[in-house]
Amino acid sequence: MNETDVVFLEGLFKKYYFDHFDMIKAPERAPEREFGYQRIGSGMNRHISITDDGELRLLLAENTPSDVYLKEKDWKEADLIFDIDAKDLALPCRKDHTVSVCSECSRVSNADKCTHCNSVKVEKKSLPCKRCIDASKKEVEKLCYILTDDLGVADEMIEVYFSGNEGFHIYAFDAEMQKTGSKERSQLADYIMFNGVIPETMGIKRHRPDLLLAGLDERGWRGRFARDAYGSKTARTRAMTQMRKDPDRYTKFESQLADSAGRIGVRIDPNVTTDIHRIFRMPGSINSKSGLSKIRCSKLDGFDPYAEAALLGDWPAEINAECPVKFSLGGREFGPYKQGIITVPAYAAAYMICKKLATIA
Repeated sequence: MNETDVVFLEGLFKKYYFDHFDMIKAPERAPEREFGYQRIGSGMNRHISITDDGELRLLLAENTPSDVYLKEKDWKEADLIFDIDAKDLALPCRKDHTVSVCSECSRVSNADKCTHCNSVKVEKKSLPCKRCIDASKKEVEKLCYILTDDLGVADEMIEVYFSGNEGFHIYAFDAEMQKTGSKERSQLADYIMFNGVIPETMGIKRHRPDLLLAGLDERGWRGRFARDAYGSKTARTRAMTQMRKDPDRYTKFESQLADSAGRIGVRIDPNVTTDIHRIFRMPGSINSKSGLSKIRCSKLDGFDPYAEAALLGDWPAEINAECPVKFSLGGREFGPYKQGIITVPAYAAAYMICKKLATIA
């Protein structure tokens, strides 16, 4: 990133942290946490201790970070966090809003290699659409239901945040779960993703004719699978009758389980949940991949992160942009843009610069 772009972004970030410090709070057990931050084009500054909001405000004011992180210092317990990202959902729309930025000439195209210099050294950049965020919301809803209905986590102990780029971070502030280690969290991730479920769990045995399918009113995965696979008690009874006569029922049931898993399992990033030493982006801070903020989502219905997280100012900024796809930000539509100079609100300029699709003119 050239110096002019760095100066522009740092100016926006500095103003953001001055105007929106109320969105950022020192977390609980702050002295037990390790803080870290990055500035644009620099490495991570780590092992920073902060005790209260005043010290956090000073850190932000003095350093104008592009990203702020925290983790546990000496592990006693760790926040239980789930990551749901649109890039992991394999949505068909993704190809329509993903572009290639050439590492050699910095030109942008829709192809897998640069259409200007033929270099194959390209970096993929996605500008997520409404379908992406709606699909991510559905995963969040499934996860919250499992946390409350299966695992007994109280609604008020669950917090949902837009990650600042392509998805959501879900925090479960359950005292017992926060004390669990990597092994237990790995098992929890498998449960949430519906991994490792076998027909025997659902009442089908390979070499025995007897079977007992889960009832639709059962709690946990057995009931959830029955509701997805059969939908009604009549359909469940019919399925049981047919399977008793089918010598190949076990193999067919395995396929049915796999099919349901894609719908009822939650597509979280298991590495995020199981790694008790991972650093996490601080709520309220800026995500330098997009220039958007990591903001709290108190109600999923009607929540539009690409409108609500664009907080870097709306004064006009002149940029040289090359963005072959359109995107929505701050409640407005932008693009597509052929290479050339345009004037857009500062938050949209920052978004395209962070995505490597523009530079300050």
